[in-house]
Amino acid sequence: MYQPELETLPRETLRTLQGERLKRIVAYVYARVPFYRHLMDEAGIGPEAVRGLEDLPRFPFTKKDHLREHYPFGLFAVPREEVARIHASSGTTGKPTVVGYTKKDLGVFAEVVARSLAAAGARPGMMLHNAYGYGLFTGGLGLHGGAEALGMTVVPVSGGMTERQLMLIQDFRPEVISCTPSYAQTLAEEFRKRGVAPEELSLEYAVLGAEPWTEAIRKQVDEGLGVRSTNIYGLSEIIGPGVANECVEERQGSHIWEDHFLPEVVDPQTGEPLPEGKVGVLVFTTLTKEALPLLRYWTGDLTFLTREPCSCGRTHVRMGPILGRTDDMLIIRGVNVYPTQVEAVLLGIPEVEPYYQIVVRREGTLDEAELKVEVSERFFQEIGKKALSDEVIEADHRLHALREKVAHKVKDTIGVTVKVSLLAPGEAPRSEGGKLRRVLDLRKA
Repeated sequence: MYQPELETLPRETLRTLQGERLKRIVAYVYARVPFYRHLMDEAGIGPEAVRGLEDLPRFPFTKKDHLREHYPFGLFAVPREEVARIHASSGTTGKPTVVGYTKKDLGVFAEVVARSLAAAGARPGMMLHNAYGYGLFTGGLGLHGGAEALGMTVVPVSGGMTERQLMLIQDFRPEVISCTPSYAQTLAEEFRKRGVAPEELSLEYAVLGAEPWTEAIRKQVDEGLGVRSTNIYGLSEIIGPGVANECVEERQGSHIWEDHFLPEVVDPQTGEPLPEGKVGVLVFTTLTKEALPLLRYWTGDLTFLTREPCSCGRTHVRMGPILGRTDDMLIIRGVNVYPTQVEAVLLGIPEVEPYYQIVVRREGTLDEAELKVEVSERFFQEIGKKALSDEVIEADHRLHALREKVAHKVKDTIGVTVKVSLLAPGEAPRSEGGKLRRVLDLRKA
């Protein structure tokens, strides 16, 4: 552990610490952020309303639209001159979501990422191949700072330029890699194509995040790169990567660093707090941030919490895997569909690979969904490397049967009808280091 005394705090001690910090942060934002002062006054509550953690649900949620409405620095709690660094996440409406950090915030950022890396198996002296993007995205610099705090050697490769990534991994021989799960799949696939076996690589651990992934993808990455991969969770608005991380011992839920980030899970429709183990929207209150403290920030991520003891000894609550996002959910003819559900179906069909894209169109008044999915290399060889046009698929009974098999499996499992288009190996979009766009919703175009 990076900070064993803090990572193993007794639950009651941790809860007392959270209560003290919650009172302080509510008073802090009321005094310094006009938005929060107005929000609380409108709700008829003030800092004095916080007597303990049980009072938190009385406060309104903060949502991403609030950050956009106060673009760029309207929610900052310190003068711009006291902000040591600014990051921003890409926005679908043109303007990015802007976040800021004081020097103290950057210290907290490095601290929680160092904890996360240690939980993932990293140790001082190890080398980190950091393939997260640098720049306005928090991933690259976030992992970089935490790794240096832990005492690692950092290779700031950033995203993209896959050929260079492959060369450096083989030449520098790092023990740890950090990137998105889809890019880890890409690297494993490229090594396989070049005849480089996993046991020839130096990698031992992979720290993967920034997009939802499944146990089947973990198995692919573990086997393809010869690693034990863990999930790192975070979002720019809360701090960036390092809000939580799986421990390498269990890999059964990510430990949230609760002395800095107070989590809740609430009902997506009503906003009411849900009991432990129930799936809902993950909500965070930052307890120690100075530049951009947030109360009850609605992440949109769907998961659950568990306080069951963990064999690693850490006492901080664990969150389950991200099952989807409320804003990534597709509604197709009244059926709720998440990309991770589609991925799980494809991973159960040996003739195809989990490289796919969902394209949704509106034909007249009806939604039509197309699932473009790659056939496996082995299946492609067996059918004689045929072009996979609709005409060829209809004429070849094996191709036609596979297309029907995928469509029926999706319908039976998820309840939505899709048109299946089969692609040759390598034709589906691949990650080049950033988040992979799995869904193309043309209804919004």
